[in-house]
Amino acid sequence: MAVQINPSILSADFARLADEAKAVEGADWLHVDVMDNHFVPNLTLGTPIVEALAKATDTPLDCHLMIEEPDRWAPAYVEAGAGSVTFHAEAAAAPVRLAREIRAKGARASMALKPATPVDQYEDLLPELDMLLIMTVEPGFGGQAFLDIMLPKIRRTRQLVAKHGLDLWVQVDGGVSAETVERCAEAGADVFVAGSAVYGAKDPASAVRGLRGQAEAAHAKAGWAAGA
Repeated sequence: MAVQINPSILSADFARLADEAKAVEGADWLHVDVMDNHFVPNLTLGTPIVEALAKATDTPLDCHLMIEEPDRWAPAYVEAGAGSVTFHAEAAAAPVRLAREIRAKGARASMALKPATPVDQYEDLLPELDMLLIMTVEPGFGGQAFLDIMLPKIRRTRQLVAKHGLDLWVQVDGGVSAETVERCAEAGADVFVAGSAVYGAKDPASAVRGLRGQAEAAHAKAGWAAGA
């Protein structure tokens, strides 16, 4: 099961986004946080920036929509060039229909869960998804401290993936760093969003390689990975 590192441009220099994207070209995806100042108390960027970024980098874009009415707006992010689009379970009116629409438009469909949202209530929906994002901080702001209480939820997600034999990526986002990535990997995550841990480093590309190495080492030791 391959480790994937997704640097978050929320921690990048917004005045130099094309250069910041090139600085992490060894990454698997570029994570783009979209916030609407309604679902979360912050406002970031929208489809014009996603479209511009898609033209400026060969790294595929992983768009995390922290917005109200994702059923209405998510398809536009596929059209803007996103290769993966994540909507929040707490905001979607018809998550199955939305996931199918995202897939039909040619992108990977992902659903995110806030820290307080249990994964078990969405067990039957998991086959409709390509990825499940477990938020390890409250969504809305970068630079927050990792919530260790999310580790059991990551483990439970990995158990459900195994139970149903799914090819489902388990992503974590929030406080992922050299100090926390191994715990997330051991618990069952295989896709890691890292903001300040990458863009706050002197050499972002080296930081990506370092996180990848740590996560791969943790996977090698993890019982769930050995049995996969």
